[in-house]
Amino acid sequence: MGKLLIKDVVILPMDGVEREQPWFTGDIVVEGNIIKEVGEDLRYKYKGYEIIEGKGLLAMPGMLNCHTHAAMTLLRSYADDLPLQEWLEEKIWPREAHLQSDDIYWGTMLSILEMIKSGTTAFADMYFFMERGAQAVTESGIRASLCKGMIGLGKAKGEQDLAVAEELVKEWNGKADGRITCLLGPHAPYTCPPDYLREVIKLSDKLGVGLHIHLAETLKEVSDIEEQYGMRPLELMESIGLFENRHVIAAHCVHLSDKEVDILVKNKVGVAHNPQSNMKLASGIAPIPKLLQAGAIVGLGTDGAASNNNLDLLEEVRYCALLHKVSAQDPTVTPAYQVLDMATRMGAQVMGLDKVGSLKPGYKADIVLLDLQKPHLTPLHDVAANVVYSAQSSDVKTVIIDGKVVMKNKQMLTMDEERVMYEAQRCADDLLKRE
Repeated sequence: MGKLLIKDVVILPMDGVEREQPWFTGDIVVEGNIIKEVGEDLRYKYKGYEIIEGKGLLAMPGMLNCHTHAAMTLLRSYADDLPLQEWLEEKIWPREAHLQSDDIYWGTMLSILEMIKSGTTAFADMYFFMERGAQAVTESGIRASLCKGMIGLGKAKGEQDLAVAEELVKEWNGKADGRITCLLGPHAPYTCPPDYLREVIKLSDKLGVGLHIHLAETLKEVSDIEEQYGMRPLELMESIGLFENRHVIAAHCVHLSDKEVDILVKNKVGVAHNPQSNMKLASGIAPIPKLLQAGAIVGLGTDGAASNNNLDLLEEVRYCALLHKVSAQDPTVTPAYQVLDMATRMGAQVMGLDKVGSLKPGYKADIVLLDLQKPHLTPLHDVAANVVYSAQSSDVKTVIIDGKVVMKNKQMLTMDEERVMYEAQRCADDLLKRE
């Protein structure tokens, strides 16, 4: 069992405890994959531990990317500046039809590399050939919630996706020393009609796993669902029992009525907010301040790299804070600490992960160390504000996931960075040649 002691480090625990000042300087003790103790002067209490010198560094929980399509890194910058439906139907879906399992492996490895280097220690992924995504997660050391993207348009396709999704859950849920959890991934109401979603719900109950679905992303989706079913997307989902007695990640939730906000809160649905993707695709601005005020569980996601175009959650944190201030014309909404909470502690709740997202005893040792010795992080009046409004992904120095150091002093220990980029470029080039 590994033993680590991070000493003399500025600690931002994000543990949900009310404090006048939510950070302090102290030590963090890790045994195996668990945080044993967080406090001051622990270095004198614990002997024989591997020491990580924390002076000049900030320790915070690893961030959680609550919604992405990891292997879409291969389509980064392929089809930019288009409306969502045109982007999907004329560019992305036709190209995705040619994806092969090796593409998913290397595209996912590339996304994991990018996420770890920018301080993300867990992600929720919906895509294809997810067994290869699971392989990438296993080898890289990251934590992930994985699901097969399911389409219910057409009986044969729908049944095949149900079978593949069930196989993924049975094969991979709980694997990689518990770092992998699996969900079912019905794509959206406009690709998964109610009768198909009822079949997904049955499978969810049979397997005892939750769901990950896109909801209310665009005005067109809302108007089409209303026209077809006489109710809005979240009302439709509630009417078929999608939210009953199961964990659900609802990605986007941009266009919500007050009734739908109540539905999310009442059913404790985890909302994955994707501000940059929603801005880039001009989908709209999700009512995050209203959701948070109502008591909703809200985390942050990047969406895929084809619609963002990076997987830098520190950027997402900043955009979230700024977007909602200007939208509300109120500088007090989405304050720094609240948005950072969405990226860490609350993000773990959105993903349904137990004892993840905070630096506190008994929690998983998913820890990010940022270098504070930078001009743009000086002076240090408010640590949370500096992280949200000033920090850059290049400030991430060391990353620990599940008690294992996966990046040390900016050097990846679990991945060959040059090879990952080479293979991803090769796969991307090949993908564009396939017809």
